[in-house]
Amino acid sequence: MTAGDTQRDLVDVERAQLFALIGRLLGGTPDSDLLRRLAALAGNATPIGQAIRGVAEAAGAAEPAALEREYFDLFIGVGRGELLPYASYYLTGFLHERPLAELRGDLARLGVARSEGVSEPEDHIAFLCETLAGLIAGRFGDPAEAGPFFQRHMRPWAARFFADLEGAQAARFYRSVGTLGRVAVEIEQAAAELPR
Repeated sequence: MTAGDTQRDLVDVERAQLFALIGRLLGGTPDSDLLRRLAALAGNATPIGQAIRGVAEAAGAAEPAALEREYFDLFIGVGRGELLPYASYYLTGFLHERPLAELRGDLARLGVARSEGVSEPEDHIAFLCETLAGLIAGRFGDPAEAGPFFQRHMRPWAARFFADLEGAQAARFYRSVGTLGRVAVEIEQAAAELPR
């Protein structure tokens, strides 16, 4: 293994961890232990480092009870939340549409299924981030599947969702999560465009 391979492996580990974290934060409210660990994160001057610093600062100021209300207002709501974090909605304007069917076909081919008892459709942004993390890390088969999965199921809409989250009226803590997600997706997009 060369130094370049080791560096690439480290980058992939960090990418997987980043998308797993984003998926976790969008799948439900963080508890006090996760908030404490997030608050201890340090960023740097890079765009992703600044986004991580923003999450750390927001986590340090967050209260678990207020976060539950914020999450409800953003993603659940009475009738519906301020945002609908589903690929089908962002791509067609409706839920349970063709993007979900296409995703389910790819998930079946990859052998990936949502957990028992989860009622959210698979095109929820949290599920997509967690799936991408598993693909990058090789937990769901060949890591080479991560790029095509991102291109097909996240690139067309995820940056727009994260930008909407950054500007959502109900967002306080989740504004920083929106920034982190947007920057992560922009980096993935830029990396996909690099010559191989």
